[in-house]
Amino acid sequence: MKVLFVTPEAYPFAKTGGLADVSGSLPIALRKLGCEVSVIMPYYASVRRYTEAFPVCVQDLPVTLGNRLLPADIRHGWLDHKIPIYFVQRDEFYDRTNLYGTPKGDYFDNAERFIYFCKAVINWCQTANLQPDIIHCNDWQTALIPAMMRFGVDRYYFDTTATVFTIHNIAYQGIFDVDVYALTGLPWELFVPEGLEFWGRVNFMKGGIIYSDYINTVSQKHSKEIQTPEFGFGLDGVLRTYSHKLVGILNGADYEVWDPETDPLIAANYSKEDLSGKRKCKRDLLDIYGLPQELFERPLLSVISRLVEQKGVDLYPPIMDKLLAEDIGFVLLGTGEEKYHKYFMDLAKKYPNKVGVRIAYDNALAHKIEAGADIFLMPSRYEPGGLNQIYSMRYGTVPVVRATGGLDDTVQDYDPETNTGTGFKFGPYDPEAFLNSILRAIKLYDDKERWNALVLRGMEEDFSWEKSAKKYFQLYEKSLAERKARL
Repeated sequence: MKVLFVTPEAYPFAKTGGLADVSGSLPIALRKLGCEVSVIMPYYASVRRYTEAFPVCVQDLPVTLGNRLLPADIRHGWLDHKIPIYFVQRDEFYDRTNLYGTPKGDYFDNAERFIYFCKAVINWCQTANLQPDIIHCNDWQTALIPAMMRFGVDRYYFDTTATVFTIHNIAYQGIFDVDVYALTGLPWELFVPEGLEFWGRVNFMKGGIIYSDYINTVSQKHSKEIQTPEFGFGLDGVLRTYSHKLVGILNGADYEVWDPETDPLIAANYSKEDLSGKRKCKRDLLDIYGLPQELFERPLLSVISRLVEQKGVDLYPPIMDKLLAEDIGFVLLGTGEEKYHKYFMDLAKKYPNKVGVRIAYDNALAHKIEAGADIFLMPSRYEPGGLNQIYSMRYGTVPVVRATGGLDDTVQDYDPETNTGTGFKFGPYDPEAFLNSILRAIKLYDDKERWNALVLRGMEEDFSWEKSAKKYFQLYEKSLAERKARL
């Protein structure tokens, strides 16, 4: 089966969140199942460090944007030395410091940038004589591809190609003013409430939902949640209409990258049979953040997050003074809204012997936090899948999460009566509920026998990509069979 995996970002080349991890891992797992997988993404500035290894394979690929002809170059490289990855290069669109915008807001031309990307993918398939069995699109940046395949000028080329559209984050839908619609080249008959029109504007993600053969979210619970007004961000009605082709497939974790037994980025390796290395990692983490070693015997709480309200960051300010009255340490790594940058930096100044803050994206430090912390906090308002709670369990760091989406699917709440569970969960999106769940964890930390058993249960959990990839493969087979049956 030939699969073209289309994504706006993929680790290690460009990353803003979990989508990049999925894009860097799922194709590898699919190849192990026998799929012939290729990946394509934009050629961002962050990819330039690999320039010498990634030569141009197609020069001046014709791509039109409205009445402008804007040729693209296609570069070719390798993902994991085995999977071909292609890059759409048009420097005026992609040669920028960030992928989608700055802390002050999105890039003004994001509609043009990703209409162009979608059209380039379509044109490249034809130029390269590539007819995939499956084109797998991810998030709003790729969501116009199914419509372009079905209603574009060369739509018959893709008659036997099925499409799968994965919603990684429904809050980001690619909604733009109507004047960008003409750039898509799609017929105006699709700009209706039953199509791409959304309250007088264009909604890219809506197009992916309607015109793809199948849709999935990255956890089973979230596939149900997004059909409700609370979690659907205005698309719940559309998703209910198309619920017959909506499924949930849990994200997997790349245990070749995230494994404390082999991780080269942490101070000492360790396993569930021998946790002594984790103690060294904790001392190392305290040093990195400039926190006193006196905290070593106390719970060290951690956060790795985008600092935005989706991630539950607004729950911290009401509780932190109460929480820091406890005998604990707290470390944070993340970037996001400037008001939260300021809040956490001020918090570190107020509690210099308890709080360490790094406003940054730092993959190596993320590994050190997972290895060195005792407790990982993830109070998301909503969480389609989530990976950090999975990494945390593998590293023996107990997660405290809100019972939503993939967090609810992957973390089992601790039950003191049966001494079962892999973490701590809370339901209401409420600061006190969050605080109480953290205090439950802190209290159990002092009961070493029960705490260590909890840690080991988490480390034994298996959320490998092998399981998830098999479900994607089955979805591909179903999509392709139904596509061919309609011909």
